Amino acid sequence: MKVILLEKVKTIGNIGEIVNVSAGHARNFLFPNKLAILADETNANVLKDKQKALSKKMAAEKATAETLKKKIEGTVIEMIKKVGTNGKLFGTVTSTDISKELEKKGIHVERRQITIEGAIKTLGTFDVKAKLFGDVTAELKVKVTIDAAQAEELKKQQAEAQKRNADRKAAKIKAEADAKAEAEAKAAEEAAGL
Repeated sequence: MKVILLEKVKTIGNIGEIVNVSAGHARNFLFPNKLAILADETNANVLKDKQKALSKKMAAEKATAETLKKKIEGTVIEMIKKVGTNGKLFGTVTSTDISKELEKKGIHVERRQITIEGAIKTLGTFDVKAKLFGDVTAELKVKVTIDAAQAEELKKQQAEAQKRNADRKAAKIKAEADAKAEAEAKAAEEAAGL
C-alpha cells in the first residue's frame, strides 16, 4: 500500500515521501496516529495544498539534520574488539554497533541511516557515512582496536613462541656442533689407528 508520510517515521522515511508499506501497518499504526495518508489522487491534491506546511516541517527536519551533521563530522568512534591470531575480528562491526556508540556520546542516529563501505572485519580506521536527511550526509571515522587484555596475551604468546624458536635453534646448533665434534674425534681415532 502506498502512503504519503506526514511525519518522519523511524525505519520508513521522511516527511512528504511516498512509500510502500504493508496494509496492516498502514491501517493499524500510520493512519490512526496521523503519521501518513493514503497515496491516491485526492490525497495527492490535498498534499499539494499542505505543501507549505510540509515544507516548513521539512525545513525544520533539515535544520535538525544539519546541526546533527556538525556534531558528527570529524567524530572518531573507538571500538574495542577481540581479534583472532590472524588479525581478523571475531564477527564484524555493524551499523548497530556504531549507532550504539554514537548514542553513548549523546548523538542519536538510527542504524539504518549509517552506511559502511564494505565490512569492517579487521583492525584499523574506517570511514563511515550517516545519511541524516535527503542530501545531508555526515562522515565519521570508526577506529577498531584490540582489547588490551587480549593484546597482552598475544604479546606473551609471541614472546613464548620466539623463546621456543630460539631454544630450538640453540639445540639444533648444539646438536650439529656435537655431531661435528664426534665426527672429528672419530676421524682422529681412525687417523691414529692407521
